[in-house]
Amino acid sequence: MKKINVAGQEVLLGNIFCIGRNYSEHIKELNNANPGEPVVFLKPTSALIQPGEQIQLPSFSQDIHHECEIVMYIGKDAANVSQEEALNYVGGYAIGLDLTARDVQTQLKAKGLPWTKAKGFPTSACLSHFIGSQAVENINAETFYLNVNGQKRQQGNTQDMIFSCAYIVSYLSTIYGLQVGDIIYTGTPAGVAAIQSGDELELVWPHKITTKFSVA
Repeated sequence: MKKINVAGQEVLLGNIFCIGRNYSEHIKELNNANPGEPVVFLKPTSALIQPGEQIQLPSFSQDIHHECEIVMYIGKDAANVSQEEALNYVGGYAIGLDLTARDVQTQLKAKGLPWTKAKGFPTSACLSHFIGSQAVENINAETFYLNVNGQKRQQGNTQDMIFSCAYIVSYLSTIYGLQVGDIIYTGTPAGVAAIQSGDELELVWPHKITTKFSVA
């Protein structure tokens, strides 16, 4: 089983939950409808890579997009948790990339089929180390951004989320149940675009985390 770094400790990775369509401007750029409840999908644990590992572009897609996101680590089992209590179950925060085969996703959406092929290929879940939750004073007001080859491509602030981190944890704990080791990608802001072989991606959460990934 894969392990992840949480506040300097290696812990076992659980499920990888992802939230789609959680920033209004990103919804607009892809011409999607505004969701009435969180759009949830999962990635296999085989999709995860961490600093020092390279992004591998899959042969079945010609249009892999970056999606920079804040990621939560679940520090204790959670079932039917209220929004008021939800953040007590978060043991850490990271920054990551949800890589998406956009051409494949578009085809699958048109057929009404699941997105797994577009979202779950190896190296599609890039992840920094996690900082302890106590290191984040207010997760509802955090700026983060992505540079590609030294140029800023995406910038977001968690205050612009349609569904807050607390809402997401509460929702997932009620619908699916959450376990220690689960991680949650919380959605991406506008600015998604294609990546190519040789690109250098720098994920920045100012004053907290900076990490890099290169594309093979």
